[in-house]
Amino acid sequence: MKISDWLANATKKLESVGISTARLDALVLLEDVVEKNRGYLLAHPESEISTSELLKLTNLLNQRSTHQPLAYIRGKTEFYGRTFIITSAVLEPRPESETIIELLKKYLRTPSASFGTSLIDKELLLADVGSGSGALGITAMLELSNLQVDLFDIDENALKVSKSNVDLFTLSINSYLSDMITDSDKDYAILLCNLPYVPDDYRVNQAATMEPRLAIFGGYDGLELYRKLFNQLMKRKHKPLLILTESFPSQHIILSAIAYDAGYLLIDSDDFIQVFTKTR
Repeated sequence: MKISDWLANATKKLESVGISTARLDALVLLEDVVEKNRGYLLAHPESEISTSELLKLTNLLNQRSTHQPLAYIRGKTEFYGRTFIITSAVLEPRPESETIIELLKKYLRTPSASFGTSLIDKELLLADVGSGSGALGITAMLELSNLQVDLFDIDENALKVSKSNVDLFTLSINSYLSDMITDSDKDYAILLCNLPYVPDDYRVNQAATMEPRLAIFGGYDGLELYRKLFNQLMKRKHKPLLILTESFPSQHIILSAIAYDAGYLLIDSDDFIQVFTKTR
């Protein structure tokens, strides 16, 4: 079968089951199996796909047609320009989460009234709370050389995935099986927190129903885990200087109030992401 024919048929099959990214998904699967980049595939539509490749593609396409997340089928995904290992034990990192890295770099590299000086030349300890695949903490360490990073997750299977990614990038990062940061008494300067924030009664799409519920839902209004986190922080002798969170924009006012009660002031926000700094 020619590349053009397979792409047309695969796209039609995925569209028929309501997958809005049908052609893109088909292209990604084709790239993986034939080991050619997208430019080559689109420039050579007449190229033939071998029988063994067709068998692999049929299997992968059947999986995707059930709305199984593409990252689970591939066993990997891209985040901030790097490829991370992904399994069904963790959420696939979303593009909106990349803004956490952008804002982190902004506030470490730029002097501000909140800190009085740039923090880029200071050795800082960062905790990725609810780390999942570890994509946030690992990316932060790769992007900013002054950081030492610890990963925290309450799920042992998720930590196994994050450890695989730590090994993939050959980094020195500690991982903790912990409810938030309760199992560490280290003095963290920065917290990256992409905690579950979807309200329990929120209707997620079909693909999200195949992702770990523990990593998606955050109580009646979606913010129960953030309340728990900031409550933990109030009891710590040394509080983090900077906290970056992710949640629905519609939750930001309430989350800002939760943070303020714990001694943190909102200093910036961008789409899903908020930045808080310590006030007391």
